[in-house]
Amino acid sequence: MKVLGTIHDPTFTGRTYSRLDQFFLKYIKDERDLPFVYLTIRISLILIPLSALLFMPFVTGWMWWAVAIVHFCFSNFGIKGPFGLMLHCTSHRQFFKSEYDWMNKYLPWILAPFFGHTPETYYSHHIGMHHPENNLEDDDSSTMTFQRDSVRGFLAYFGRFFVVGVRNMLTYLRQKNRSKLAVRALTGEIIFGVVCVLLSFISLPATIAVFIFPLFIYRLIAMLGNWTQHAFVDNDDPGNAYKNSLTCINVKYNKKCWNDGYHISHHVRPAMHWSEHPTFFLKTLDKYAQNKAIIFDGLDFGQVFFLLMRKRYDILASHMVNVNNTFANDEEAIALLRRRTRRIQAEAPLEVAMA
Repeated sequence: MKVLGTIHDPTFTGRTYSRLDQFFLKYIKDERDLPFVYLTIRISLILIPLSALLFMPFVTGWMWWAVAIVHFCFSNFGIKGPFGLMLHCTSHRQFFKSEYDWMNKYLPWILAPFFGHTPETYYSHHIGMHHPENNLEDDDSSTMTFQRDSVRGFLAYFGRFFVVGVRNMLTYLRQKNRSKLAVRALTGEIIFGVVCVLLSFISLPATIAVFIFPLFIYRLIAMLGNWTQHAFVDNDDPGNAYKNSLTCINVKYNKKCWNDGYHISHHVRPAMHWSEHPTFFLKTLDKYAQNKAIIFDGLDFGQVFFLLMRKRYDILASHMVNVNNTFANDEEAIALLRRRTRRIQAEAPLEVAMA
């Protein structure tokens, strides 16, 4: 285990703004989100033209494949994570000022489909279901009923989500009287599907490369992320964010993806700005210790996932931060990790339980 040292994850520091910065600051709600503007511009100027080229009739043969490879590498390795977490942050906190609200549609409706997001489904799922239910039984993306260090368990989890996830989300939203969110999500799914069908008549390979394949990749990565973020759940207190989530500190991922590693504090305060998490984490360390919260130093979610699938609890424990000497030794930490990955049986219906 590790002793907590210096936190190297990004926080906001003021600076002198250029004229271009000042121009953009007139439109966005929070100056700390200025990096999102430049990321949005970068994606728009690179990914959209690359995608359009794949549909052009004069781009054929080896040239088409060359563009497709560049497109794939840029969208999946260069920018998918930063975009996805920018969409996450702007789902929780309004990006552009209310008087420019139409600009808030640009990310979910124009750029998101290029990364496999059907318009509005992310917001409806994440804000409308995941956070209100907090990985408990009514959260259709809950990890609780799966053995969370099992490859077979993850494949079952992903397969279920991929096949019936949207349907289940729509059912949930209607049952919870969140019909507006259900309509938004259904509208986004239908429009995405119709656009893909129409574009396939122009070029089926381009439609697959630009929209269909990214859809599969995104949903796989999204479920892998949620699985890992909620892999360690306390059977006795599954609704406690300190006991059903984890935190990853001092990783490149946090610099690239807006401190997404701070998943515990994100569930504690969902609307907290991404730049505030490291400071909030340090201020609330006693809470982490009291709840035996799981904190990894130097491991990101992807690394935790693959170590978990290999059941390398020894490596996981060696990266755990032992706040306030909560754990006596690695063996005690490993025992906690194993206990919190066990499958939690869903509660039986009342009439069955009483039978």
